[in-house]
Amino acid sequence: MAVGIFDSGLGGLTVLSAIEARLPDLPLVYFGDNAHAPYGVRDADDIHDLTRQHVEYLWANGCDLVILACNTASAAALRRMQEAGVPKGKRVLGVFVPLIEALTERNWGDNSPPREVAVKHVALFATPATVSSRAFQRELAFRAIGVDVEAQSCGGVVDAIEDGDMILAEALVRSHVDALKRKMPDPQAAILGCTHYPLMEAQFQAALGEGVAVYSQPSLVAESLADYLERRPDMRGAGKATRYVTTGDAGRVSDRATQFLRREIRFEPA
Repeated sequence: MAVGIFDSGLGGLTVLSAIEARLPDLPLVYFGDNAHAPYGVRDADDIHDLTRQHVEYLWANGCDLVILACNTASAAALRRMQEAGVPKGKRVLGVFVPLIEALTERNWGDNSPPREVAVKHVALFATPATVSSRAFQRELAFRAIGVDVEAQSCGGVVDAIEDGDMILAEALVRSHVDALKRKMPDPQAAILGCTHYPLMEAQFQAALGEGVAVYSQPSLVAESLADYLERRPDMRGAGKATRYVTTGDAGRVSDRATQFLRREIRFEPA
């Protein structure tokens, strides 16, 4: 059918938009588990079970390649799913890899031992579940040594964005950056470890200061997918048009998504 994009809610639409811009002829199926959002406050087993259920739905409906456009799902479910075994001809990818490739300036296919990199002090802004998983630090350690990562759990930001309350979201961003700076006064780089956060990238940058390099996922994921599909064209799928599927109320989710992307989006029930 197409390449599947899975997210717990609307945040993955930032990834979808970047993929559409980079690969305009690529058919996509976006699956939002809005009925169970947000994932960031759920426990790891719950996140894994929900993610696997919905990825299997996408596989069963013709999406041989599924991207977990959700850091929380990538952190809590991806490795467990891969270790349990993925059906023949199917693939599931996460969103950490392109970030770490960019941060460490080395390709994921580079399997040489971890080495020192230019960036030594990294701030990670993410959901509570992603922070508690330490998945980012684990994956980074496979590629780099000597990097100090200070993680800040950004409670409330996803809810505020999904509710369309950008004033509250901006206030929460400033508060979380202040909390991070009390632990790490001078970060060199900041990772926006949630696909909702690119909508607040300017606010994160302003609070952190111009000297901090802010890494945001959508364009990095889109470029990584383009490279992957160039090497694996059989994973593109044979669909003709992008579809949007949700476990939530399709009308309400459509209205929120339209506001989120500032263009009309119409979801259908899962």
